[in-house]
Amino acid sequence: MAISLDLITGVLSFLFTLMILSYLIGDNPVFRLAVYMFIGITSGYIASIIWWQVLAPRLLMPLLPALLSGSIVEKVIAITPLLGAVFILMKLSPRLSKIASIAMAFLVGAGAAVIIAGALIGTIIPQISATINFFDPQLAAQRNINVIEVLGNGAIILVGVVTSLGYFHFSARQQANGTVRRFFLIEIIAFIGKIFIGTTLGVIFAGVYATALTAFIERISSLINFFGNF
Repeated sequence: MAISLDLITGVLSFLFTLMILSYLIGDNPVFRLAVYMFIGITSGYIASIIWWQVLAPRLLMPLLPALLSGSIVEKVIAITPLLGAVFILMKLSPRLSKIASIAMAFLVGAGAAVIIAGALIGTIIPQISATINFFDPQLAAQRNINVIEVLGNGAIILVGVVTSLGYFHFSARQQANGTVRRFFLIEIIAFIGKIFIGTTLGVIFAGVYATALTAFIERISSLINFFGNF
């Protein structure tokens, strides 16, 4: 009698669930085996994705046509990523590791530029615009919100943004008794910002906990349904 694929996946899912839950009684070889298999399978999957979707189509396949029939500019563009990969692989040799600094410096510089631009365009400017929009009566009228509620919500958001940024103001002066303390007004702003930051982290933790609990309930429910159908 042929064994169905659903039965195999259900049994494996049940076994791996028990192996992961065995961590509740402490670190043990069964839990480590499940973690190692998960890491190994994930690494293999990522390696296959990198090969078939990045290296092969974007690095190797365009290389040969560019070298055979492409212009000088196309040849340089095709060879440059390959040279960068070769330079990075030279990190494996202590004698040739300095050559890899060329590619690493380019990666770090390009990565820093992308991160700074992303933080500016994707976080700081939208945060400022969102804070300003809380005081816009026209946007509030579209949502049937009165002016008092608009000012109240906007004031809370503005205080939260300013005090949270003030919490990370670390400049201080040395006092007469030798201690180093921040200005008194900055201390008050930082204390209020700490409340906002703590509240935010608490909400994030609650969301993560709720997500993990939902995943756990879904896993138990799927196992119950599997054995019920079986």
